[in-house]
Amino acid sequence: MDFNQWNPKGRRNEFEGISGTMTSMSESSWSPNTDVYELDDGLIIRVELSGMRREDLRLKAEGNMLRISGMRPDEQKPSQSKFLLMEISFGPFETTIELPSGYDLQEAKALYQNGFLTVEVPPEAGIKPKNIEIDSLAEG
Repeated sequence: MDFNQWNPKGRRNEFEGISGTMTSMSESSWSPNTDVYELDDGLIIRVELSGMRREDLRLKAEGNMLRISGMRPDEQKPSQSKFLLMEISFGPFETTIELPSGYDLQEAKALYQNGFLTVEVPPEAGIKPKNIEIDSLAEG
């Protein structure tokens, strides 16, 4: 895969010339940290969602787009507290990840464990790399 041509969230970073989509902050209050990487047997999407329950997460596949949404409740904060530093985000979130071509979201599998959501997306059938035998012609 050529990461110079694809960015799942439209962030401008070390991958220049990339386009993609990301849900606007007006639709949600925060966006989780997300890693997307490729392995020989498919694409892995890993989302940091500590403090959430599996039943509070929603995943929806639409074409080559994966929409991840949920709600992280703020049950820890005392009502009379004055924060000196607050870096943990609470409330609703939604993020959309655009997958590059060649992957089958309909066959994706998801696991939520130890505060991380991992989505494994296999390559589309027929797209898997195949070694091709080279025959030799009998000389004669």
